[in-house]
Amino acid sequence: MEPSGVSDEKRPTVDLIKDKNGTDQILLQNPKGASVKISLHGGQVLSWKTDKGDELLFTSAKANSKPPHPVRGGIPICFPQFGTRGSLEQHGFARNKMWLVEENPPALPSFDSTNKAYIDLIAYNNHSCFSFEFHLRVSLALDGNLTLISRVRNINSKPFSFSIAYHTYFSISDISEVRVEGLETLDYLDNLFEKERFTEQGDALTFESEVDRVYLNSRDVVAVFDHEKKRTFLIKKEGLPDVVVWNPWDKKAKALTDLGDEEYKHMLCVDGAAIEKPINLKSGEEWTGKLNLSLVLST
Repeated sequence: MEPSGVSDEKRPTVDLIKDKNGTDQILLQNPKGASVKISLHGGQVLSWKTDKGDELLFTSAKANSKPPHPVRGGIPICFPQFGTRGSLEQHGFARNKMWLVEENPPALPSFDSTNKAYIDLIAYNNHSCFSFEFHLRVSLALDGNLTLISRVRNINSKPFSFSIAYHTYFSISDISEVRVEGLETLDYLDNLFEKERFTEQGDALTFESEVDRVYLNSRDVVAVFDHEKKRTFLIKKEGLPDVVVWNPWDKKAKALTDLGDEEYKHMLCVDGAAIEKPINLKSGEEWTGKLNLSLVLST
């Protein structure tokens, strides 16, 4: 249904495209020219651009974009676990599954009365231990804000427990020139010290070496300040109590085959997540989590 008062020239657009490997992707564009690209492989957001064409998400030049490999960059969805646990692959299998557009055939374009372009994706799993439906809505607002809303429903007769993280790779000028605010006084688990628990002492988090932490019970808004590019990312979240902060620094970057040796300088992962206390769903129960990303420019 066409929003009232919206002409053809000012409508959002939602297009089905393919990448070089033939994988289906969805391209959302708002009337001002901002865009978001989502791959059906992993339900992964690969690109988020401003109306001036500036890319806000980092993707490695060495990323392997051919399934079943997850792409190093964008916003992979780590589900039903973050990290390594039991027999599951690292960060779970959602980022390696092929997702489907909810409506078949897809009702494209999809936009609402607020001029927001969106797409609804779904992933199923019928494994005896992990039987669920994962509904994902990715939307791009008129102001350029990117929102991901997840609804996970347990379709098994048994209880289902999971962790989740939107592993967001922000594109930054230089890792030494950014700071993260909103984490002060919080406890965190440090993955570089076997998940030992510490308390954040600084007013802002800055970077001089590798960081791999899970901040617990964080505020609903966290900010990433990039002084050189004069812009700030605001990360707003609901149903996601934790925040992951990760940068591999030089040694770890050289050990990752799908990341350039110097690329760590231009990326920072800050994730809305639910990790310390897994989400527990009884049969038929549903959980909802929401992540909203926005950009504030400074002079």
